[in-house]
Amino acid sequence: MSAPASASAEAEPDALPPDISKRARRLLFSLVRPRLGSVIVLSLVIVVSACAATIGPVFVAQALDDGLPRAADGDFGALWSAIAAFVASALVGGAASFASTRLMGITAQRIMLDLRRRLFRHIQRLDLGYHERSTSGRLVARQSSDMESVQDFLSFALIESALGILSMAAIAVILVWLNVPLALIVFAGFIPLFFVSRAAQRAQRTAYRRTRTSIAKVIVHFTETMGGIRAVQAFRRQPAGRHTLAREDEQYCDANTDALRGVAWFSGLTRLIGNVTQFAIVIVGAWLVLEDAAQVGVLAAFLLYLRRFYNPLDELVQSFNLYQSASAALEKITAVLDTEPAVAEAREPVALPATGGGERAGGGRGGRADGAGRALEFRGVRFAYGDGPDVLPSFDLAVPAGQTVALVGSTGAGKSTLVKLLTRFYDPSAGAVLLDGVDLREVANAQLRRAVVMVTQESFLFSGTIADNIRVGRPEATDAQVEAAARAVGLDDYVRRLPAGYATDVKKRGGRLSSGQRQLVSFARVFLADPDVIVLDEATAHLDIPSERLVQNALETVLRGRTAIVIAHRLSTVEIADRVLVMEHGRIVEDGKPADLIAGTGRFAQLHAAWRDTLA
Repeated sequence: MSAPASASAEAEPDALPPDISKRARRLLFSLVRPRLGSVIVLSLVIVVSACAATIGPVFVAQALDDGLPRAADGDFGALWSAIAAFVASALVGGAASFASTRLMGITAQRIMLDLRRRLFRHIQRLDLGYHERSTSGRLVARQSSDMESVQDFLSFALIESALGILSMAAIAVILVWLNVPLALIVFAGFIPLFFVSRAAQRAQRTAYRRTRTSIAKVIVHFTETMGGIRAVQAFRRQPAGRHTLAREDEQYCDANTDALRGVAWFSGLTRLIGNVTQFAIVIVGAWLVLEDAAQVGVLAAFLLYLRRFYNPLDELVQSFNLYQSASAALEKITAVLDTEPAVAEAREPVALPATGGGERAGGGRGGRADGAGRALEFRGVRFAYGDGPDVLPSFDLAVPAGQTVALVGSTGAGKSTLVKLLTRFYDPSAGAVLLDGVDLREVANAQLRRAVVMVTQESFLFSGTIADNIRVGRPEATDAQVEAAARAVGLDDYVRRLPAGYATDVKKRGGRLSSGQRQLVSFARVFLADPDVIVLDEATAHLDIPSERLVQNALETVLRGRTAIVIAHRLSTVEIADRVLVMEHGRIVEDGKPADLIAGTGRFAQLHAAWRDTLA
């Protein structure tokens, strides 16, 4: 049996769990671990770069205090040695800087590639309930703007931060070696700097979490507007959309302003501390030189180092800014990756019974030798969406293998919920859904998706050719098999009239085809997939009368040798069914053959009579 649904399967909240920072660090370490060798080499190169960049003023001090006096006496050796050492350190520093930047870029891109793939795979694993609760725009924000924030920090700011910290550590050691009293003055400045940094970190983390939340809202609204642009234009929703987007943009602007205001305070205070420290060094250093307690060269080197010591602080302020943004973004990504699917795959799957080696009309994977599909059973099923009322309070149903069952009932009767449980988009709150006697929660997802295929009224098509969209049912299918599937559902003649035939691009969401043609492509896709069980959820809703008649004929071929559950509002679809179930309030109120129910006086007879009257 699969594990119970985790509470974390709820839609991603704006209020993140308190330990999200720790989870984000674990995620980052898991991404770095496979590239630990590259990280170690990178660290060594950065150390070399930092040391080469900080050693230069030492040679300046040697040239001033030792080289110049000797050169005045005619001995230029010490001076040239100091100059050569300075040039060599500059060359080594430049080469190490190039190597570290290049290696950091390569490592960061590989980490980001892994993170993007991991997020995309996980989002695809999440159950339908998660996607219905969460918005596609929010997930787009995780995969786009949040990823960019993490990438900016890893690719650019991280190496600058590492170089800055190492340079400051190396300079601190050199400052102590040059003059201990002056070094202590420098280190005293870190006391207020520590408290300023801690306060800024807390404030910035909150501010940048707001920016990630607010930009997600902007992307959500933009995505929904573009996805529903026809409705927006048809119902003149442009002014309302602009007003909503302006409000969301203003919130994003305010969040960024607050974050940048914090950066400005942090930058200003760190620079103030640095300037006060430099002023103190100049005063104390000059006094030490006058008292012969320090040499001029040492003071000059000290001042050079002091500038280099505080210059990284300015870079660290900018890196800190990017770090807070990336940290907030990584927390949002982590929240998605830590969400467990409510419909989890069984840890130890149970294989469905063998179906024999017979061939069906689809010419596909092979069905039962007697062409009977698979048996279905709903045993004591109860289901509710979240904390809502029961949609199916107590449901029992047995469908023999090979039977075509039509579900009829008013909106909200539970028909769509029933097929969502059958296709395991949801798991029942109680009871079990069985396929050939095996609980669906024990079946491997791959085998379940091969055995049970659903066609919805949306008839969603992917960007690409007609052949590509039919081949979704079986990616390895040959061109001949694709064309055979199209002929079976009556699509072939239309496709061959197109200039590019099966290579015709359907455009975004199949916009080049009519709704009826898109539905025919969906039927061809199912025919090619050759499943044991077919679920049709209002699959003929968008077809005109001629197309519907064409599809009805094709469906008889498609459904032959398979078990089928058909949700139908058009009662003409019921004519191909062996059995009709009339549902109300999550219960079956009528069950029988179409002809028997039509001849009676029940709910289905009334619906059928009303439908006949509309055709008169």
